[in-house]
Amino acid sequence: MPFPHAPRARTGPRRRSLLAVAPAALFAAGCSAAAEDPGPTAGSRPPAGERARARAARDSRELAERYDAVIAAHTGLAQRLAPLREDVVRHAKAFESLGTAAGTASASPESPVPTGAGPSASPPVPVPAKEKDALAGLAATEREIADRRLEALLDAPAELARLLASVAAAGAAHVFLLTEG
Repeated sequence: MPFPHAPRARTGPRRRSLLAVAPAALFAAGCSAAAEDPGPTAGSRPPAGERARARAARDSRELAERYDAVIAAHTGLAQRLAPLREDVVRHAKAFESLGTAAGTASASPESPVPTGAGPSASPPVPVPAKEKDALAGLAATEREIADRRLEALLDAPAELARLLASVAAAGAAHVFLLTEG
Protein backbone atom coordinates (compact mmCIF):
# COMPACT_ATOMS: atom_id res chain seq x y z
CA MET A 1 0.00 0.00 0.00
CA PRO A 2 1.66 3.26 -1.07
CA PHE A 3 1.99 6.18 1.30
CA PRO A 4 0.06 9.34 0.46
CA HIS A 5 2.21 12.12 -1.00
CA ALA A 6 2.81 15.34 0.88
CA PRO A 7 0.96 18.29 -0.63
CA ARG A 8 4.21 20.08 -1.51
CA ALA A 9 7.50 18.26 -1.47
CA ARG A 10 10.33 20.69 -0.64
CA THR A 11 13.39 20.38 -2.77
CA GLY A 12 16.54 22.17 -1.80
CA PRO A 13 17.40 24.02 1.36
CA ARG A 14 14.91 25.90 3.48
CA ARG A 15 15.00 29.67 3.80
CA ARG A 16 16.09 29.61 7.45
CA SER A 17 19.01 27.30 6.77
CA LEU A 18 20.21 29.53 3.91
CA LEU A 19 19.96 32.64 6.06
CA ALA A 20 21.86 30.90 8.85
CA VAL A 21 24.63 29.55 6.61
CA ALA A 22 25.42 32.67 4.54
CA PRO A 23 26.67 34.85 7.44
CA ALA A 24 28.61 31.91 8.89
CA ALA A 25 30.38 31.35 5.58
CA LEU A 26 31.25 35.03 5.34
CA PHE A 27 32.54 35.00 8.93
CA ALA A 28 34.65 31.91 8.29
CA ALA A 29 36.16 33.47 5.17
CA GLY A 30 37.00 36.64 7.05
CA CYS A 31 38.80 34.81 9.84
CA SER A 32 41.65 33.40 7.79
CA ALA A 33 45.10 34.96 7.38
CA ALA A 34 45.66 37.97 5.14
CA ALA A 35 47.12 37.55 1.67
CA GLU A 36 50.90 37.82 1.42
CA ASP A 37 50.80 39.96 -1.74
CA PRO A 38 52.54 43.25 -0.89
CA GLY A 39 50.32 45.20 -3.27
CA PRO A 40 51.08 47.27 -6.35
CA THR A 41 54.25 49.30 -6.62
CA ALA A 42 54.10 53.02 -7.31
CA GLY A 43 53.27 53.82 -10.92
CA SER A 44 52.34 50.26 -11.89
CA ARG A 45 48.99 48.82 -12.82
CA PRO A 46 47.33 47.07 -9.86
CA PRO A 47 47.59 43.27 -9.94
CA ALA A 48 44.64 41.22 -11.16
CA GLY A 49 43.70 40.29 -7.59
CA GLU A 50 43.44 43.93 -6.56
CA ARG A 51 41.35 44.75 -9.62
CA ALA A 52 39.02 41.82 -8.83
CA ARG A 53 38.73 42.95 -5.20
CA ALA A 54 37.94 46.54 -6.23
CA ARG A 55 35.38 45.31 -8.78
CA ALA A 56 33.71 43.08 -6.16
CA ALA A 57 33.51 45.99 -3.69
CA ARG A 58 32.07 48.27 -6.38
CA ASP A 59 29.54 45.59 -7.42
CA SER A 60 28.39 45.24 -3.81
CA ARG A 61 28.00 49.01 -3.39
CA GLU A 62 26.00 49.25 -6.62
CA LEU A 63 23.86 46.27 -5.59
CA ALA A 64 23.10 47.97 -2.27
CA GLU A 65 22.03 51.07 -4.23
CA ARG A 66 19.71 48.86 -6.28
CA TYR A 67 18.21 47.41 -3.07
CA ASP A 68 17.75 50.97 -1.78
CA ALA A 69 15.93 51.97 -4.97
CA VAL A 70 13.60 48.95 -4.83
CA ILE A 71 12.87 49.51 -1.14
CA ALA A 72 12.12 53.20 -1.81
CA ALA A 73 9.81 52.36 -4.72
CA HIS A 74 8.08 49.42 -3.01
CA THR A 75 7.93 50.09 0.72
CA GLY A 76 5.95 46.88 1.23
CA LEU A 77 9.12 44.92 0.38
CA ALA A 78 11.29 46.73 2.94
CA GLN A 79 11.01 44.09 5.66
CA ARG A 80 11.77 41.27 3.22
CA LEU A 81 14.70 43.03 1.52
CA ALA A 82 16.36 44.72 4.52
CA PRO A 83 18.32 41.63 5.69
CA LEU A 84 19.54 40.95 2.15
CA ARG A 85 20.62 44.57 1.73
CA GLU A 86 22.47 44.42 5.06
CA ASP A 87 24.37 41.35 3.80
CA VAL A 88 25.34 43.23 0.64
CA VAL A 89 26.62 46.17 2.70
CA ARG A 90 28.70 43.76 4.83
CA HIS A 91 30.09 42.22 1.64
CA ALA A 92 31.20 45.65 0.38
CA LYS A 93 32.88 46.35 3.73
CA ALA A 94 34.60 42.95 3.68
CA PHE A 95 36.04 43.54 0.20
CA GLU A 96 37.12 47.06 1.15
CA SER A 97 38.73 45.96 4.41
CA LEU A 98 40.56 43.18 2.57
CA GLY A 99 42.09 45.88 0.35
CA THR A 100 43.02 47.90 3.44
CA ALA A 101 44.53 44.85 5.14
CA ALA A 102 46.66 44.19 2.06
CA GLY A 103 47.99 47.75 2.21
CA THR A 104 46.07 49.17 -0.74
CA ALA A 105 43.88 52.21 -0.98
CA SER A 106 40.16 51.60 -0.79
CA ALA A 107 36.93 53.47 -0.36
CA SER A 108 36.13 54.88 3.05
CA PRO A 109 35.17 52.00 5.37
CA GLU A 110 32.87 54.25 7.38
CA SER A 111 30.45 54.73 4.50
CA PRO A 112 30.98 52.17 1.75
CA VAL A 113 27.40 52.27 0.52
CA PRO A 114 25.22 55.31 0.00
CA THR A 115 22.10 55.22 2.11
CA GLY A 116 20.08 57.46 -0.16
CA ALA A 117 20.39 60.45 2.20
CA GLY A 118 22.62 62.51 -0.09
CA PRO A 119 23.16 63.01 -3.79
CA SER A 120 24.61 60.03 -5.59
CA ALA A 121 27.28 60.20 -8.27
CA SER A 122 25.53 57.50 -10.30
CA PRO A 123 22.17 57.96 -12.00
CA PRO A 124 19.13 56.61 -10.16
CA VAL A 125 18.45 52.93 -10.67
CA PRO A 126 15.24 52.32 -12.63
CA VAL A 127 12.75 50.21 -10.67
CA PRO A 128 9.91 48.27 -12.31
CA ALA A 129 6.41 49.30 -11.24
CA LYS A 130 5.39 45.78 -10.18
CA GLU A 131 6.91 44.27 -7.03
CA LYS A 132 7.32 40.90 -8.72
CA ASP A 133 9.31 42.47 -11.57
CA ALA A 134 11.44 44.45 -9.11
CA LEU A 135 12.28 41.24 -7.21
CA ALA A 136 13.07 39.46 -10.49
CA GLY A 137 15.42 42.31 -11.44
CA LEU A 138 17.21 42.09 -8.09
CA ALA A 139 17.50 38.32 -8.46
CA ALA A 140 18.95 38.66 -11.97
CA THR A 141 21.50 41.21 -10.76
CA GLU A 142 22.47 39.02 -7.78
CA ARG A 143 22.87 36.02 -10.11
CA GLU A 144 25.02 37.98 -12.57
CA ILE A 145 27.29 39.29 -9.81
CA ALA A 146 27.60 35.86 -8.16
CA ASP A 147 28.58 34.32 -11.52
CA ARG A 148 31.15 37.06 -12.11
CA ARG A 149 32.64 36.45 -8.63
CA LEU A 150 32.87 32.71 -9.21
CA GLU A 151 34.71 33.39 -12.45
CA ALA A 152 37.08 35.89 -10.78
CA LEU A 153 38.03 33.58 -7.93
CA LEU A 154 39.91 31.26 -10.29
CA ASP A 155 42.71 33.81 -10.71
CA ALA A 156 42.46 35.49 -7.30
CA PRO A 157 44.92 35.14 -4.42
CA ALA A 158 43.87 32.67 -1.73
CA GLU A 159 42.31 35.13 0.74
CA LEU A 160 40.36 36.97 -1.95
CA ALA A 161 39.28 33.67 -3.53
CA ARG A 162 37.82 32.51 -0.20
CA LEU A 163 35.94 35.77 0.21
CA LEU A 164 34.70 35.75 -3.39
CA ALA A 165 33.47 32.16 -2.98
CA SER A 166 31.60 32.81 0.24
CA VAL A 167 30.03 36.04 -1.04
CA ALA A 168 29.06 34.32 -4.30
CA ALA A 169 27.37 31.61 -2.21
CA ALA A 170 25.52 34.28 -0.26
CA GLY A 171 24.47 35.86 -3.56
CA ALA A 172 23.12 32.52 -4.74
CA ALA A 173 21.14 32.25 -1.50
CA HIS A 174 19.79 35.76 -2.13
CA VAL A 175 18.66 34.69 -5.60
CA PHE A 176 16.80 31.76 -4.06
CA LEU A 177 15.13 33.99 -1.46
CA LEU A 178 14.17 36.62 -4.03
CA THR A 179 12.62 34.11 -6.43
CA GLU A 180 10.83 32.00 -3.81
CA GLY A 181 7.28 32.85 -2.95
